[in-house]
Amino acid sequence: METSGGIQASLAGRYASALFGLARDERQIEAVGRSLDALASALTDSREFAELIASPLVGRKDAAKAFAALGPQLGLDPITGNFLGVLARNGRKSELRKIIRAFKRIAAEHRGEISAEVLSAHPLKDDQVDALKAQLRKRAGRDVTLDMAVDPNILGGIVIKLGSEMIDASIRTKLNRLATAMKG
Repeated sequence: METSGGIQASLAGRYASALFGLARDERQIEAVGRSLDALASALTDSREFAELIASPLVGRKDAAKAFAALGPQLGLDPITGNFLGVLARNGRKSELRKIIRAFKRIAAEHRGEISAEVLSAHPLKDDQVDALKAQLRKRAGRDVTLDMAVDPNILGGIVIKLGSEMIDASIRTKLNRLATAMKG
């Protein structure tokens, strides 16, 4: 499996690499990817689920029970369902968001794509996403998979992480630069 040392060096990266290896061996990369997308949506849409993941007060057994109940509701494939149980039993449920991002990067690399993390103040419209993909494809020289997130704290604009390159065109950063320039 071709993954960068940076991904494998992190705890989440090791879990994501193991999940990807299993999904590849079982020819279920797309199914696992869809299940992880469903989990990412649930983390965004459900405050209770996000709290379950983040709370150190939820023990391993309780987390495993919650994950087992959640799997059928979200339509998770068996590999991802079992993987969630492993995360819970190992006390690593708080790593789920990072594991999802790392799996997406590994899967994109496997498909010959590069993954870009995109942070915007508001959700982007489909035509904006298409234009952004085209610009990033031109810049990277290959297909780009976008990992979209919304953070109103950037006020406006966009922040893109494409490989090791960071493109920060957020209003917050521009205001910070202006404030620094005005200080003298």
